[in-house]
Amino acid sequence: MRDVFFLNRPTLYTMISIALPKGSLEDQTLQLFREADLEVRRGDRDYNPVIRDHRIGKVKILRPQEIPKYVEMGYFDIGISGMDWVKETGAQVREVARLSYSKTGEGTVKIVVAVHESEPIADVREIRPNSRVTTEYPEITKEFFGRLGIPVRLFPSYGASEAKVPDLMDVVVDLTETGATLRRNGLRIIGQIMESSTVIVANRESFGDEAKRRAIEEIVTLLLGVIDARHQVLLSMNVPEDALDRVVAALPALKTPTVSRLHGIPYYSIQTVVQKGKVNTLIPGLKAAGAEDILEIPIAKIVR
Repeated sequence: MRDVFFLNRPTLYTMISIALPKGSLEDQTLQLFREADLEVRRGDRDYNPVIRDHRIGKVKILRPQEIPKYVEMGYFDIGISGMDWVKETGAQVREVARLSYSKTGEGTVKIVVAVHESEPIADVREIRPNSRVTTEYPEITKEFFGRLGIPVRLFPSYGASEAKVPDLMDVVVDLTETGATLRRNGLRIIGQIMESSTVIVANRESFGDEAKRRAIEEIVTLLLGVIDARHQVLLSMNVPEDALDRVVAALPALKTPTVSRLHGIPYYSIQTVVQKGKVNTLIPGLKAAGAEDILEIPIAKIVR
């Protein structure tokens, strides 16, 4: 690790190391860092990229399955992975933040139990003892069936788990968002083990170090600011004095709208942040209430 001084900056920064996920989480993670002005620069086959930021030293792109343990062992100060892999590996790390995306889009994913649609089973408790279970999550699965008191034969899977039922396996424990892939393969979900989201995890010793914790928290603030901003827009408009109360009453806002009088005329300028999903119905209502010159402005970050 290197300590770095910057001219006119009295603060001493200790550079932190970051592990980023490759594969299904890669594109969304790189986009998030790019929108946070922390662009990850690398070639097509370069697994040792750089982020040009004074707080970040080493960056590596690895399989998300490996990242929690590497962070626990201190090879990296922070990493981005799925909560499913944190639990599967048993990594002793600190969860710093949850990110609102998964391998298939926004939101969370679920680890579920599924059987072939021809099976006369409606609940996981009805699974026959010694059934063949295939999964990429053997530890989570073993713990789950252990709690139920159902002995099963576990077969670790290295992809396409759903294709192995019913010819090779009786049950599959798999990750899904909507269940569509399972259904396309003739499978039916009969239970859920856990819900998982993408998380930022930190090495506990690193997070206990004041200088590293400050750098980690600053980076996380930027990332969460981008995620928050994706769902918001800034509305700016001019409003005649006699319509001001009607327009303000029609505005949802994070806080009270900013209202300022325009020079020399009986008009006010209003600015406020609103939910992006509501703006298409909100703007016509504002116009009907008397607002003019309405601007919808994208927001890069919202830091609360």
